[in-house]
Parts: sequence; structure tokens; C-alpha cells
Amino acid sequence: MFHATMSAAIGGAATLAQMDALSRQVWQAHASGAVTDDEAQGLAEALHARRNAIREALTPVGIPLGRVTLFPPKRLQRAPERSVAIERRRRLACSGPMPPALASRFTTGQLAVLRIVGDEMARHGACGLPIDAIAARAGVCRRLAQAAIRLAESDGLLTIQERRHQGRKSDPNVVRIISREWLQWLRRGGRSVAPALLGGIGCKTMHPTDKGDPQRQVVDTGPSKGCRRAAVDPDETVSTRIRAGGRTG
Repeated sequence: MFHATMSAAIGGAATLAQMDALSRQVWQAHASGAVTDDEAQGLAEALHARRNAIREALTPVGIPLGRVTLFPPKRLQRAPERSVAIERRRRLACSGPMPPALASRFTTGQLAVLRIVGDEMARHGACGLPIDAIAARAGVCRRLAQAAIRLAESDGLLTIQERRHQGRKSDPNVVRIISREWLQWLRRGGRSVAPALLGGIGCKTMHPTDKGDPQRQVVDTGPSKGCRRAAVDPDETVSTRIRAGGRTG
């Protein structure tokens, strides 16, 4: 009686949930002795066949054909063609992204990546760009950009804050520069300290002479030492000396 009832129920089931409920009933009846081993095996085979038929009749809803996810395709940012990418990362590396003492630890591609991080730090106080965007702007690959940031973190130049979310897509990491030398470099706009501030290196200070009229001549009216000259009355005029028969020179 139970075998016939279950066979009819299995044939009329239309959903996988109904099939799961019938499967539990069959094995519970087998455990209680209501059906024999052969009957339970036959019902299990009928359940399996009916479940496959239901699965084949199901049509996916909301997922276009040829796709396996509901999320839109991710548009990756890529660097331009190779020649342009090489020129870009060389230009960024030569633009002074960090002090020379720190820059000597990194390669050209790594310096280009750190230049992008430094620009975002100077502009927004932190770098929250996705790693693909950083790599594309620097003209390098994704793996090189990750390695450059991790290397700078291991040297104690910056920190990486991960923003993970359970059950959904994580946000891009936030990179912050903590090196005082690098931060001062960014505040000065990528310039070193002026030489005058490093101990007064430079030329000797020159003191100019008289800034008056260069055509002006100062005449000393007093008697010069060591010279024998006649005393001349300042009130005596040239005409008087001529009448006296003397020379004016």
C-alpha cells in the first residue's frame, strides 16, 4: 500500500522540493520497516529519474544565455600599448616621485607606481584607487604594481588598509604614506631643501662701495702730508695774481 502511494506521489511531483520531501519519507519508512529493501531501492531509483526530468525542464531566470553570473562583466583598466607604457613609466620615474635616498631602492616601474600613490596622497590624503587603475596609470602590469606597494610597505614607507566585506565584493585597499621624509618631499612639491638651509653654502657676501654719482670728485682742500707747497690765501683771486706778474698754474 505505501509503495503504491509513494510511486504515484513521485510521478506527480513537479518541484525539487517535493522530491526531497518524498525521499525523506521513503527512507523513514524503510527505517521503520514499512517497506522492504527492494521496495526502497525501487522508489529511490524512481526518485532519481523523476528528479533528473524536473531539472531538465527547469529554465534559468534572470541569467542571460552564455553567462554564469548575475553581476555585470568587470571592465579591467589596461595600460596602453607597450611603447607608450614604457615612455609613461620612465617619465613618471624621472619626475622625482620620492627623495633620492628612498628612490634608489626601487626600479623604474616601481617608482612609476609609487608616483601615482604619492600624487593621490598629496591630492586626497590617501590612495584609494583600485590596483588595476594604479597599474594602468603607471604603465605597468597588475602584478608589478602590487609588488611595488608591498615592497614599500615592508620598508616602512606606507601602510595598506584592507576593506573586506563578507558576502559581497570588497572595496579597494587604502594606501597611506607614513614616511616623514617622503611626506616632506610631497609637501615641498618634489624639491630638495634649499642649499642656504643646509648650512649657508654659497658665495661670500659682497659689500658694495659708494653708490653715489660716479662722476663726482671729492677734492681735498687740506694740505697734503709730505708735500712742499706755498700757502695760498683763499681770498686771493686769479686776477690779482696776474697783475702781480705771477702764474696761475
